[in-house]
Amino acid sequence: MQTRALGRTGMQITPIGLGTWAIGGGEWAYAWGAQDDRDSVAAVHRAIELGVNWIDTAAVYGLGHSEEMVGRAIGGMSEKPLIFTKCSLVWDDQRKVGNSLKAGSIRQECIRSLKRLGVESIDLYQIHWPNPDEDIEEGWTEMKRLKEEGLVKHIGVSNFTVAQMGRAEAIAPVETLQPPYSMLRRAIEAETLPWCIAHGVGVIVYSPMLSGMLTGAMTKERAENLPPDDWRRNNKEFQEPRLSRNLELVELLRSIGARHGRSPGEVAVAWTLRHPGVSGAIIGGRSAAQVEGVVGAGALRLNEGEIAEIEAFVSAMPV
Repeated sequence: MQTRALGRTGMQITPIGLGTWAIGGGEWAYAWGAQDDRDSVAAVHRAIELGVNWIDTAAVYGLGHSEEMVGRAIGGMSEKPLIFTKCSLVWDDQRKVGNSLKAGSIRQECIRSLKRLGVESIDLYQIHWPNPDEDIEEGWTEMKRLKEEGLVKHIGVSNFTVAQMGRAEAIAPVETLQPPYSMLRRAIEAETLPWCIAHGVGVIVYSPMLSGMLTGAMTKERAENLPPDDWRRNNKEFQEPRLSRNLELVELLRSIGARHGRSPGEVAVAWTLRHPGVSGAIIGGRSAAQVEGVVGAGALRLNEGEIAEIEAFVSAMPV
C-alpha cells in the first residue's frame, strides 16, 4: 500500500488507518455494543497483514480496554505499526466520562496509555476534545513537554476549530488534526482544511463512513433495531427522515463501487481521500472480515464523473 506524508511530522502513513473505537466494547456511554476480544485482536492483525501501518485509538474507548486490545495485538511484534492515541476524556470510579486539559491529568493519562499499549513512546499523541476551552493553553503546553521528554514523538489535536489550533500553534506546532469528515459531514471543507494545508498540518479524518451508515451493511431494519448499548440508535442519521435518504445514497455508492469491484464503504472512504488536504482516513473494524471489506479504499481512485454523481445526489439531499 502506498504511503502519504502526514503533514510536517516526517511520518509516512498508509491512506487507511485502523480505528479501534468499537473494539473497546460496551459498558460506557459511547459504546458500539458487546465485542469479542478475540475478534478485536484478529482485526488488528488482519489490518497489518493487509499493509495498514497505523492504528488509531484513545484512552476513553472502552475506558482503557481498546488500548489494552491494541497492546495485546502488537505485543511481541518486531516491527510494530505506528500507534496514535488520545487524551483529555477521563472517567471516574462510576465510569462517568468527563473532560480535563489540566497538565497533571494529561501526564497521568499518557503514562497509563503507555502501559496499556506496552510501548515506550507514543508515535502521535492527540488532545481528543478542546474542552474545557479555557484550559487549551495549559493542556497544549503539557503536550509540548511530553514530546520534549520523548514520551510521545508527535503531538496533534482532534475536533479543534481553526481559532483553537491558532492558540495552540502559538505555544508549539500543531502537527496533526483529526476531524470528522464524510460526504454527509463536510463542514471542514470551508475553513479548516485550507488552514491545515497552509500551515502544514497533517489531517487524518474519522467517520468517513459515518459510523457505519455508508458501509453498505446498514439496512432500515438494522438501524431501527440497534441494541440499547449502541450509541448510534440516538444519532439522527440513523433515524427517519434521514435514514431512508442515506440508504438511497448507499445504493448510489454501491453502483459506483461495482464498477471497480469495491464496496459502498470503500467508495465513501475514497471520496474523503480525494481531497488534497487529507492525508489519511480512519476505518473502524470489529473483525478481520470487516477490515477486509473496506481496506481496498486506500487504492481506489474515483474519477471526476463519479465524484460529480455523488455531489449531485448529496446536494439534493435535505439539510
